[in-house]
Amino acid sequence: MILYFPIQKMETLEAGPMEFYDKMALKRNYETLGVRVVPHAVARYGSYLAKGVILMPSYVNIGAYVDSNTMVDTWATVGSCAQIGKDVHLSGGVGIGGVLEPVQAAPVIIEDGCFIGSRCIVVEGVHVQREAVLGANVVLTKSTKIIDVTGASPKEYKGTVPARSVVIPGSYTKKFPSGEYNVPCALIIGLRKESTDLKTSLNNTLREFDVAV
Repeated sequence: MILYFPIQKMETLEAGPMEFYDKMALKRNYETLGVRVVPHAVARYGSYLAKGVILMPSYVNIGAYVDSNTMVDTWATVGSCAQIGKDVHLSGGVGIGGVLEPVQAAPVIIEDGCFIGSRCIVVEGVHVQREAVLGANVVLTKSTKIIDVTGASPKEYKGTVPARSVVIPGSYTKKFPSGEYNVPCALIIGLRKESTDLKTSLNNTLREFDVAV
């Protein structure tokens, strides 16, 4: 994919009254694909959209894989080569990182049935396992501490959110030469109940854990 960009020439692309000037064509034939695309959603050539995907005004980059019945909500972005599973909801303003800038070997993976809350950021090849729930504004990078606080002592992860985990933003105290400061992290506050319907709202799932939404 990285080699594809240098061999492509810049060209003018038109979509109705809109004009673009780029090296990459836009995806087409959505009706045949069985994909619902709301103006002004954009998917680039080289991305994969399975049947039943819904794109609100959003952006899906080259190489991304979005599986069936997933919703990419308003102003969400799916980066290059990111892998999004079935029945996922990427809420408004979610940012799923790609592998191009900077070049990285591992893509972000969001497994089947996950809810990714509004304004969450998931980058640097982080792996969110099946049916996990990220509350609004969770930021996950490879170096972000993901701390399970449900037991008698904390358990720490990096780069992976375990299956069915319910995650919210948090912070921990870290010492620096100039003093102690709070540093962002993510907190696992529980597990999604087996009885919870996959289609339930993110808000209802978080309210089960008495978390403000």
